[in-house]
Amino acid sequence: MTSAERRQQIMAHIRSHGSGKVDDFTQVYNVSAVTIRHDLNLLEKQGCVLRCYGGATLNPNFAFEQPLYRKDQLNRCAKECIAEAAANLVNDGDAIILDSGTTISLMPAYLSNKKQLVVMTNALNTAYKLSNHDNVDLHVVGGNLRRASCSLTGHHGEQQVRSYLFDKLFLGVDGFDLQAGITTPDNHEAQINRAMCEVSRQVIAVTDSSKFGRKSFCMIRAANQIDVLVTDSDIPHATHQALINMGVTVILADQTAN
Repeated sequence: MTSAERRQQIMAHIRSHGSGKVDDFTQVYNVSAVTIRHDLNLLEKQGCVLRCYGGATLNPNFAFEQPLYRKDQLNRCAKECIAEAAANLVNDGDAIILDSGTTISLMPAYLSNKKQLVVMTNALNTAYKLSNHDNVDLHVVGGNLRRASCSLTGHHGEQQVRSYLFDKLFLGVDGFDLQAGITTPDNHEAQINRAMCEVSRQVIAVTDSSKFGRKSFCMIRAANQIDVLVTDSDIPHATHQALINMGVTVILADQTAN
């Protein structure tokens, strides 16, 4: 077993149990306590765990990968409001990108009354929902399937995205932290998201408030580099005010709903 594989298994244990002890890991992996402490220190630097006496605990503010079916059921009412408010930002004739994400995947239901849209997406579930929209000229990004988000990533997709220019990008969020910015657990996802940002005149982050204060491995965009944030009114007040001070337009979907 390599050291990377050992740390992966240690992380899996801590995610399952909430914590782990140095002494237990030394017995399981037949390595020294110094080695295990080094593993835990590296995991702490990555933000996954918090070191404590004799071991480590799970960092509750780290955005781990979750299966799509599980994410889809979390905060569903708030996500519906946010998706509708985000769709209201789309104008007739717009060329837009819809990123992957459970909230953005709800937007197609609110786009049926728009006229002459060009929509590109890397999300298979969102593409399927748009496939019967006669008002949408649909472009699907090619690439490798990331099952956790039902999205397509890869170099070919990045090149495809960079061949166009879009009015708006609706960007999904795994973690949103004022210092770390918008982050995702997957490097390939981050790369194609960065390409989307580069070719879009306006970057609109779409997320429910559970993602604030969380961060993950790969940065997509700094907080002050987004133009609009669509979220719900449970956004922390300090975060809300800081974004306004940065010049970000913040839309609280559950306060603007009819």
